[in-house]
Amino acid sequence: MYYDYTVKIPLVKGKMITKKKGDSTYVLFQYGQKYIPEKKYAIPQRVIIGKIHEEDNDVMYPNDKFQDYFPEITLPEELPDSYRSCALKIGSYVVIQKVLQEYKLENLLGTWFSKDSGLLLDLMAYLIIDEENAGQYYPDFAFGHPLFSEGMRIYSDSKVCRFLKSVTREQIIGFLNDWNKRRDHKQCIYISYDSTNKNCQAGDIDIIEYGKAKDEKGLPVFNLALAFDKTNRVPLFYEEYPGSITDVSQFEYMVDKVKEYRYKSVGFILDRGYFSKANIRYMEDNGYSFIIMVKGRKSLVSELITAHRNTFETDRECAIRSYRVYGKTLIAKLYEDDNVDRYFHLYFNPSKQAAEREQLELLIERLGVFLEKHIGKDITLGSIYHEYFDLSYNIKHVLVSYTEKKDIVQKRLEQCGYFGIITSTEMTASQALIHYKGRDISEKLFSTDKTFIGSKSNRVQSSESLSAKLFIEFIALIVRNRIYNLLKETMLRLETKSNYMTVPAALRELEKIEMVRRSNGLYRLDHAVTKRQKVILSSFGMDENNIRDIACKIGNLLSKNQSLITNTDNMDEEVYDDGTDEIDIFD
Repeated sequence: MYYDYTVKIPLVKGKMITKKKGDSTYVLFQYGQKYIPEKKYAIPQRVIIGKIHEEDNDVMYPNDKFQDYFPEITLPEELPDSYRSCALKIGSYVVIQKVLQEYKLENLLGTWFSKDSGLLLDLMAYLIIDEENAGQYYPDFAFGHPLFSEGMRIYSDSKVCRFLKSVTREQIIGFLNDWNKRRDHKQCIYISYDSTNKNCQAGDIDIIEYGKAKDEKGLPVFNLALAFDKTNRVPLFYEEYPGSITDVSQFEYMVDKVKEYRYKSVGFILDRGYFSKANIRYMEDNGYSFIIMVKGRKSLVSELITAHRNTFETDRECAIRSYRVYGKTLIAKLYEDDNVDRYFHLYFNPSKQAAEREQLELLIERLGVFLEKHIGKDITLGSIYHEYFDLSYNIKHVLVSYTEKKDIVQKRLEQCGYFGIITSTEMTASQALIHYKGRDISEKLFSTDKTFIGSKSNRVQSSESLSAKLFIEFIALIVRNRIYNLLKETMLRLETKSNYMTVPAALRELEKIEMVRRSNGLYRLDHAVTKRQKVILSSFGMDENNIRDIACKIGNLLSKNQSLITNTDNMDEEVYDDGTDEIDIFD
């Protein structure tokens, strides 16, 4: 990332070299050398710190590595006020500010981030509105929007980079502690817990390790987990941990966090990836209940499905109409030495059955075609081939023949369309499914994280910057999730379904509310609020009068800032005109 201003190229004898590539010339700094014993000479270690200006060879555009090696050279933190657009989009800013006030996030972040809390909120708003997380584009966002920073200062991209590197674990953990301290710990809640992982190519991030990637690209990954209060529809906390750690092994540490945050009456809603005897016992030892999905093919559930097939699949009393499935509840032991009964909820989905059967038959056919092509060859096959076929090899390990395991295939086909949910407390099949489906919100939050706020790629090169960006994303998820819930509640009240009530569409509509700079230099609201915008604003308990009031405050603040700049400029000119020695008024 190269900044949009220039600095003098440092004069360090014997350490600076230039290298031309294409139309650009890069400046490299030699920070050391590495001795190669087998070759008996040292090779220089260099890093690119900037790109030479097109017209002046004495200056360069620095990059984010520049201050690592030249910290004594001060880079500008703020961009001039003249960098602000003559038209400011204020609609999205208004609703984000409303959510911040509702959750008292400005005060909470101010406790831990002091003067930088405004910049953090600006970066959060940038993630939500522009659906982008590249730091170098933040000044472009700031150019056309009101800001949360003190005095609506427009910070440079170098300031953004330095801020991301400055965020500490103590600040993040402190915020999460305070955020969870504000929740109602006496209320009975269900926590939906889910995780994902992200591929990464950066070499200086500690938690990047090879693991079981969900989007396999042969790259190391890091894991990201989110705990979500399904009852109150609020993200509670998140975890970042090394890519080699599995979901099952991390789960106990998450339960410990819930205990430390002093949540008492809690039930966990979990995906099948967290199903293990140890995890279930750990939850119960700590007094927590659970709702957990299990695969229909898992041995215990498979046996129950086989025993109860054709007893509920067409019984209309077992129909769960809102999800178009049939369900039945049974009581059984979860494992041999289990000392309490569990509630097994079996489900049958007719449409899912057709899709799964087709997928299974295509898989077996594809495996058979592959085996046919490799008869007479020395080949080692994966476990899936052994699962569905009996394979015959000769003494030279050459594949001679294969036979489909018809009984296994038939059993798998019979299990298509079935799935199970296990609960530790008594409830109906319908109640268990409704609770579990509520975890879709946390899955949508992960979709939001990767799609709507541009975090499919994190664009960082250090552990500190990665942690800071993940934290800002978490704040963005809190705010965006609240916007989503309020819009959804309004949409349910409307007589007709409006396509502008999704979060991206609503924000695009609100972005049309603008303030423009008039000939007197003052910002004023440009036009009245439209009918659509009024509907969207009503979701937040706001109307056109609120927009006018906030626009007036923004205009007065920017006018005050401009007056301060003008007075400062006049002071500078007066000192110079008097013929006195030039001084720096900021000393």
